[in-house]
Amino acid sequence: MKLTWLGHSGFRLEIEGAVILLDPWLSGNPIFPDERRAEALAGATHILLTHGHGDHSGDTLAIAKDLGIPVVGIYDLMSHWEATEGIATIGFNKGGTVDLGGAKVTMVPASHSSSMGGPNGPVYTGTEAGYVIAGEGHVIYVSGDTSISAEMDWIGAYFQPDIGILCAGGHFTMDMKAAAWAAKRYFNFKTVIPCHYKTMPLLEQSAAALAEGLPGVNVIEPEVMQPITL
Repeated sequence: MKLTWLGHSGFRLEIEGAVILLDPWLSGNPIFPDERRAEALAGATHILLTHGHGDHSGDTLAIAKDLGIPVVGIYDLMSHWEATEGIATIGFNKGGTVDLGGAKVTMVPASHSSSMGGPNGPVYTGTEAGYVIAGEGHVIYVSGDTSISAEMDWIGAYFQPDIGILCAGGHFTMDMKAAAWAAKRYFNFKTVIPCHYKTMPLLEQSAAALAEGLPGVNVIEPEVMQPITL
C-alpha cells in the first residue's frame, strides 16, 4: 500500500485494486508542483471527497471529466453533480460502506462545515465527513476537516484503525497539540500522518507538537509527491 501527499489534505492512496485521489486540490495549491500533475493522477480509479470546500474539492470535477472516473462522497453533492455535471458518482452517507476496487470505505462523522461559493453566497453541499478505509491488512482513519469530536470514541473502538491521517493545521481544524490529544485519547494508532498544514502561513508549519504528544507512535511528516509505503 502506498500513500502520497499531494499537499494540504490531498492524498493519492494505492490500496487493493484502487488508486484513490483523496480531496485532490492541485490547481492553485501553493505547495503542489504543477509540473507533476500527470504523475499524481496517473492510473487513478476514484476520487474520494470529504466535503465541498474549495481547498478539498477544487480539482474534483476537472479530474473526473478528464479521466472518466467516479467521485465518491456525501449523497447530496454526488447526486447534484451527477445530474448537472454529467459525471459518474457513488453517493452514500454516514455509516454506509462502499467497495472501491477491493478497499472497503466507510463514511464517518466529522465536525466542520461544507459549502461552495455561489452567486448569492455560500451554497450547501451536504455535510462534512471522514472515512475509514480498510484494505491490505490495514485500517486507515481519515479525519477530514474536524475539531476534536466525541464521535472519535466509537470510531476508534469499533474500527480500531492502525493508521491515522489527521487534519492538524489549526485555525480551521484541530491543531497539532489537539490532534495528538485526540489520537491518544480515542485511538491506538501505530502510524499517524498529519495534513491540512504548511499550505499557507495561517496554518501550522511543523508536526513537532504532534510527534511530541504521541511517544511510541510513528508520526510521519509527509513530503509532497514522495510516496510512503505502509
